[in-house]
Amino acid sequence: MAQQGFAVAAFREGPLWRVEPLPPTVLDDLGVLLSALRSQPPEGGPFVVACVEDEFFVIARQDGPRISLLLSDLTAVVEFPLAEQAMTRLGEDPPDDDELDEVWPIGDLELFADLGLGDEEMEDILDDMDLLPEEMLDAIIERLELTDSYSRAIDAAWVR
Repeated sequence: MAQQGFAVAAFREGPLWRVEPLPPTVLDDLGVLLSALRSQPPEGGPFVVACVEDEFFVIARQDGPRISLLLSDLTAVVEFPLAEQAMTRLGEDPPDDDELDEVWPIGDLELFADLGLGDEEMEDILDDMDLLPEEMLDAIIERLELTDSYSRAIDAAWVR
């Protein structure tokens, strides 16, 4: 049974970005998420987003043979397989019990630097404790100027 949430793939089609829904199995398995990423046209640095419940998100972006990964909250590893798999791939240790009340993003904060979203601005978005993960993603996507196609894709991709 897939988690609640949504997953989408963004890729370039000529000079324009397209965002398409992904199957719900992406919400449970990093291998499936990365396979979905690798199946996109490689030009322009395609990326995939998986947002699980109101808890966390994972973004994976391809740049040639390199895949960058960002997990919005390390503490999600306690409850969600996708977060645990992302943590393992990033080579991070799980949080200690006394650290579970904090939110810790891990991974590549510069994965969108070539699109004008640098690590400092990304960190500002991820550190805003007033935002839910989906709202953080909205801020990232708005900054990347993909709002319309992203909104249509997540409407089609939502698993409730």
